[in-house]
Amino acid sequence: MKIHSLRQRIGLLLLLPVGLLLFLIGFFGFIYMREALLEEWRDASIVKLERAAHQIDMRLDRVINWIQMFHEASESRGGPLIQDWVLNQLRKMKGVAQVELTWNEAGNASQTMPMHGGRRAMEGAGMIGSHGARGLEVTSPRYDAAIGEDTVDLISGIKDESGNDLGNLTISLNFDYLLAGIKALAWWETDQACLIDNSGRYIAHTDALMEGRRELGGNQDPFETALLREIQKNPYGTFLGPGHPPDQVAGYYNLQHAPWIIVLFASGKEVLGPIVRLRAYFFVGVLCTVCVILLLIHRVAGRMVRSFAEISHASARVARGDYGHPIPVQSADEIGQLTRSFNTMVEGLKERDFVANTFGRYVDQEIAQKLMKIPAASRLGGDKREVAILMSDIRGFTPMAETMRPDATIHFLNRYFSRLIQVIQKHNGIIVDFFGDSMLVFFDPMEGPVEPAIRRSVACAFEMQDIMKHFNSEMKQEGFPEVMTGIGINAGEVVVGNVGSETRAKYGIVGSAVNMTQRIQSRAEGGEVVVSESVYQRISGEMDIKTCRSFTVPLKGIKAPTRLYVVDNAETVKGEKTANGGH
Repeated sequence: MKIHSLRQRIGLLLLLPVGLLLFLIGFFGFIYMREALLEEWRDASIVKLERAAHQIDMRLDRVINWIQMFHEASESRGGPLIQDWVLNQLRKMKGVAQVELTWNEAGNASQTMPMHGGRRAMEGAGMIGSHGARGLEVTSPRYDAAIGEDTVDLISGIKDESGNDLGNLTISLNFDYLLAGIKALAWWETDQACLIDNSGRYIAHTDALMEGRRELGGNQDPFETALLREIQKNPYGTFLGPGHPPDQVAGYYNLQHAPWIIVLFASGKEVLGPIVRLRAYFFVGVLCTVCVILLLIHRVAGRMVRSFAEISHASARVARGDYGHPIPVQSADEIGQLTRSFNTMVEGLKERDFVANTFGRYVDQEIAQKLMKIPAASRLGGDKREVAILMSDIRGFTPMAETMRPDATIHFLNRYFSRLIQVIQKHNGIIVDFFGDSMLVFFDPMEGPVEPAIRRSVACAFEMQDIMKHFNSEMKQEGFPEVMTGIGINAGEVVVGNVGSETRAKYGIVGSAVNMTQRIQSRAEGGEVVVSESVYQRISGEMDIKTCRSFTVPLKGIKAPTRLYVVDNAETVKGEKTANGGH
């Protein structure tokens, strides 16, 4: 459960920021692109409508220019002839269905001027003395039965110098001719578009959108009603319907020469189609990204979790004392470094336990490290070599202990051994064991000659006897009696190595020389250091010692009597004599 929980937390920590980032990118990106697409449609629709309006205005403008020329000719010499020529030119223009000039007579009667008749006919009709148009009216399309087509009339009034109406010049244009330019545009056929007047009445439209309808907003559509109000306020622009994105958008443009407006409609979904598709692609991309992240989490975080779990299980085994095999290092990153550090720690613990189990608490760490470098010291069994062996014992301790409380006895022995252990470790001695108030120690020459080890053992014995003086002084203050220690030293060939089993072993010595050391120690009086013949022969010329006495005694297990020597530190003896006045 913990493993899955860690993996879920890692996945959550990775997915949350990535998911939030992708959401923000998608959200703000969609808004930005939506506005960009709408703005692009607005610009494009205005350009389309402006071009379409220009097509119609251009066709109207050609006719209007000729009408303006007709009025200007009335003020020049030969005006009627010029006006007649202008009218003939208008009649010949493409798209002109009819040119009609009507004059007002008394009683509001009107007379239509014939298109031909020369100057006299035109003078009789009153064309001389007219002073141009005062305004131009463009009518809505109407069906002309005479020609069978829809026409649009351009009506220009004629006034005299006093401003009185003289008549009208009416040019009938083919409506299809006016729309031919925009009908040729692809968007007029494919998109939803219409041509309306200022009141919103349809003049022309695409059948798909406005079939059967008469005016914009006539169906009470809120969008069309609002659009019509917008058209009546501005000459051109775009209008967005309700919704985000809007359901419908529209663009419009007023013609310059006619009271008409071109309107273009579009669905918001069509305008925003690319971004809607992009949004779908984006969501698919996000889904793929999440899947990739989950795969990476499963692979990377799974490897991390497995590594942590392996280290955790190994830690539990180490806690039980089972060190097992090193964990394989599978990467060079921090996890690999952690695994290597864990393996190093386990190796250190294993070595420390080995030192503690094999060499005991009473082997100096420095000596233990040296012993670890000897191959035989790290396995069961050992090697046979000559060592120096020391054994000490408190004289008369057993009767004294019978008179002491148990806790006082333990306290006394702990204080006694702690003092001696410090001295032994100072001289690189290895404590084999404690036997009540006795202690067995040996001095291992390792792979060198035994003489230095023998000298260390004797020096250690002298210092042990010296330290007893200070010990007795301290213990006397606590009410304990004074004690004396007998020490025996021997040198001989023994088996040095690990004795025990794979789970519990102790570094020690085995051999007859050990037994002989015990017997030599038993011959030492309190405060004496007794050495064997082999020890004495090797230190007599090397150390500054004083032989207090020598004696020959039979020892158990040895056929011939054995010669022993009681030795002391010559410097210590010299100092004592000086203190006693030179005796």
